[in-house]
Amino acid sequence: MTKTEPGASAPDPALHKQLKIIESVKLGPRAESLGRVEEAADGLAVVSGLGGAELGELLKLEDGGLAYVLNLEPDVIHAVLLDSDARLVTGSTVRRTGRLMSVPVGEALLGRVVDSLGRPLDGGEPIAAARFDPTERPAPSIIERGVVSEPVQTGILAIDALFALGRGQRELIIGERATGKTSIAVDTIINQKNSDMICIYVATGQRATSVERVIEEVRARGAIERCIFVVAPATAEPGLQWLAPFAGMTIAEFFRDRGDPALIVFDDLTKHAIIHRQLALLARQPPGREAYPANIFYLHARLLERAAKLSDAMGGGSLTALPIAEIEGNNLAAYIPTNLISISDGQIVLSTQLFAANQRPAVDVGMSVSRVGGKAQLPALKEVAGRVRMEYAQYQELKMFSRFGSFNDASVKLRIAHGERISALLAQHRFSPLAPVDQIALLAAHGAGALDHVPIKQIIAAKALVHGLIESDPRLAKFRDHPEKLDDTIRSVLIACVTDAVALAAAGQSAPASA
Repeated sequence: MTKTEPGASAPDPALHKQLKIIESVKLGPRAESLGRVEEAADGLAVVSGLGGAELGELLKLEDGGLAYVLNLEPDVIHAVLLDSDARLVTGSTVRRTGRLMSVPVGEALLGRVVDSLGRPLDGGEPIAAARFDPTERPAPSIIERGVVSEPVQTGILAIDALFALGRGQRELIIGERATGKTSIAVDTIINQKNSDMICIYVATGQRATSVERVIEEVRARGAIERCIFVVAPATAEPGLQWLAPFAGMTIAEFFRDRGDPALIVFDDLTKHAIIHRQLALLARQPPGREAYPANIFYLHARLLERAAKLSDAMGGGSLTALPIAEIEGNNLAAYIPTNLISISDGQIVLSTQLFAANQRPAVDVGMSVSRVGGKAQLPALKEVAGRVRMEYAQYQELKMFSRFGSFNDASVKLRIAHGERISALLAQHRFSPLAPVDQIALLAAHGAGALDHVPIKQIIAAKALVHGLIESDPRLAKFRDHPEKLDDTIRSVLIACVTDAVALAAAGQSAPASA
């Protein structure tokens, strides 16, 4: 330690600290890539001078805002704005960051609402990320994938019984505007309250009020502590809307890769395609069918292919995707719907006619399909649901032809009455999920003809009473925990519970409290 001379003043600590900082600075030449904004309009800029920039690289604007590289050309690049308060001005400076687009991942995101860059939108603390992962990542290879063998229980009888979903599947939800597409996805998220599945909801181009309603519904009825919301509303920058599905997929992959089951909902990819078209046209990419660029199929293919069930060697995690698409005029043959149908493992088609007839959920049984979920369906549920889909489709045809005149044939009348009971079973209010054992009991009773002569109103009322009767029956204790193997004894007990529920509904009574 240097001694102070007599009569000299003590050294200033602040000055000493500044001198230390100056000494630690490494002097020397430093290379930095600088670009110049040549044109700017509608959130997209033409930048020159950044010939070494990579596709998808993050750029920093002169005012501190962020952008990313959308398109590369021989002399210029097209950059898309990511900050609504930033400004793209002709002549301003753009700097490379050397980093590809990435988002924070980790458990700190659970229960949070973030934007496409992982920045909080719920007023909470900044995200303490485990790490940052790139938004564009390769899909798992064939050798890294496992067999889809575990079910995703939606709690919706029409889906679990007829179009079962498996963990690792990509099932498209498609229909016209206001037919209940988001409701099915949100009900599925809420039903995971009793499972170990982590849910990610991605809102792209939606109204802010609609997104707020979804978040409040999950908070009130689901396990929001195991949910993540990635939100890019219609008022957000086009770049954030374009990035949202890829950011959500990267966040979900963190949980899949560590061995957890995850579910991701894209609401919706039709609006995402429209945003991609707008940016592509601004970047002067050649338009194709319906003015979409030629890479629109690849855009969604590389996104949805990342949803998969991993093999045991890779940890056994799964990522199930529920993309949503909107159609107009019941035109399933439009460009974007056909692309998404060909990419996914099946589709749940919602009908405007069924929705108008108050059949909720308005699932079109004839047009919907699940290509791999049947292998993951519970054996007991698969056994009792075997003929329901065919019988319901026949009922829909007979109902359509009955408009032209009445049927006098007794067998036809019986089949119509039988179909009406199926319709009553499949009708389900929002936020009223059915446990797998309840679904098995209702379908077993229907298959045995126990509901053929029961009034429709009593069937609807009995559905709410079945669960309490099953929970209170000690003979079903083991089957409730593992509803897989259905023998004759268990089947008869389940049917008895349904008939008791019908009797209670007819008498206007409630079910006994569960044990």
